[in-house]
Amino acid sequence: MNKLPSEIERKLITRAKAKTSDKFGKRPSERTIEEHITYGFVNLDKPRGPTSHEVVAWVKKMLNVKKAGHGGTLDPKVSGVLPIGLEKSTRILQVLLPAGKEYVCVMRLHGDVSESRLKEVFTEFTGTIVQRPPVKSAVKRQLRTRKIYYLELLEVDARDVLFRVGCEAGTYIRKLCHDMGEVLGVGAHMLELRRTKSGSFTEETLVTLHDLCDAYHFWREDGDESFLRKAILPVEFAVKHLAKVVVRDSAVDALCHGADLAIPGIVKVDSELNPGDLVAMFTLKGELIALGKAKLDTKTILTENSGIAVKTTRVLMSPGTYPRGWKGKTT
Repeated sequence: MNKLPSEIERKLITRAKAKTSDKFGKRPSERTIEEHITYGFVNLDKPRGPTSHEVVAWVKKMLNVKKAGHGGTLDPKVSGVLPIGLEKSTRILQVLLPAGKEYVCVMRLHGDVSESRLKEVFTEFTGTIVQRPPVKSAVKRQLRTRKIYYLELLEVDARDVLFRVGCEAGTYIRKLCHDMGEVLGVGAHMLELRRTKSGSFTEETLVTLHDLCDAYHFWREDGDESFLRKAILPVEFAVKHLAKVVVRDSAVDALCHGADLAIPGIVKVDSELNPGDLVAMFTLKGELIALGKAKLDTKTILTENSGIAVKTTRVLMSPGTYPRGWKGKTT
């Protein structure tokens, strides 16, 4: 089966040797529980019924946090993976958009269709498709292209068709069912839908609202952090699908102030980095510092000794976490 963009394996190439000091920063696993929450994501199993906004409000109140936001709306009748960023993690919610989504859907046909014909139409709808958002949607109803990475037929029970679809963010599965029904010549509609993947967030790490509530109370009332640490994932988990660069301790604080990343500050770089790619910048301890857009490719970064490699676009780490190791003004 094909993969989502977030499931493509990435490798790091060492550009230079460097060590990190234990005096500054800390590995994600060593954060205090308060820091873990501040730089955390909840991979929530959204139930059918409430809106995504309502669920986020419940999580916000439940964990007593000031900020929370989700990484892609699910309709009230849709269940499944709903990544929720907490506090400072809300700054990077947009990274989930290019990662791709996966859904399992039950489509009801309005007439009889053979399994072989279904497979033919599934093949026709794999790749780039054109969609007009449905009447009840949050965007303008204008034609737009979306990618279907894979369509897998799982089961057929009379006129009910169970299938799995991997697609680009912003794809309307309800409209996909309608359009496939039109091509089949019998009509069809979406009967039930569940999201099973959103970037690196899958059903394997899901927690329910009840799980989250219990974990929080175990911490607050009994002092047991273990359940909450499992229920909340570190922010670094959310950017697993992005191209990465690892930087020297001396370059970290400049990035925290919004400076762009120059080649000398890079210790490791993604093996297939290209200009324009979204990049996650990490410390040698594995902490996410900031996001940026690549200005150079991997080969140039490995062979040159000067130049701006990544333009910083969104900073996560607070200035002062690492000592200042740069001169001049940031840009």
